Amino acid sequence: MGAEDINVPRRRFLVAATVALGAAGSAAAAVPFIASMSPSARARAAGAPVDVDIGKIEPGQMLRVAWRGKPVWVVRRTSQMLAGLPKNDPKLRDPRSLQSVQPPDCRNESRAIKPEYLVVVGICTHLGCSPTYRPELAPPDLGPDWRGGWLCPCHGSLYDLAARVYKDVPAPLNMEVPPHHYVSEAKIMIGVDAKGGV
Repeated sequence: MGAEDINVPRRRFLVAATVALGAAGSAAAAVPFIASMSPSARARAAGAPVDVDIGKIEPGQMLRVAWRGKPVWVVRRTSQMLAGLPKNDPKLRDPRSLQSVQPPDCRNESRAIKPEYLVVVGICTHLGCSPTYRPELAPPDLGPDWRGGWLCPCHGSLYDLAARVYKDVPAPLNMEVPPHHYVSEAKIMIGVDAKGGV
């Protein structure tokens, strides 16, 4: 068989078909690999915003929800609880929350969009324990000046009812206020602020 017997158009067709078939096979093999890199539905749900019905929370009561694997507390504060907040200022490490993590619309005395409702990540800023809610006034173990708040059982850090940390305790910062906004009078969404930011 000589060079004059070679069918050039057929050879070009076979080479092109082989290349196209190889490219299609490579693409088909790459699809599952690339798909495995995107987060699973479970992982997406873990970071998704959470709707919370606050309409049934009684005054003084705390509701616990989970967001991004963290405990988030929603506390409906009474007028008495709110009136006691300024009295704690001299005892607090950061009473104006200048060093703390919170959305801009929560940079106020109550650390809340609406003073009645506090939304806070329930993790101590010392070593990550979950403090105990202690809303009672002047219990024997916390003294006559206690106006309610949280006590961390791990190392004794204290927080007031705006989740602001007391001086001379191990925790360095106030508890974090997550991004959130009011969907309605009785519902908030945790994880997204009113402008859609996370």
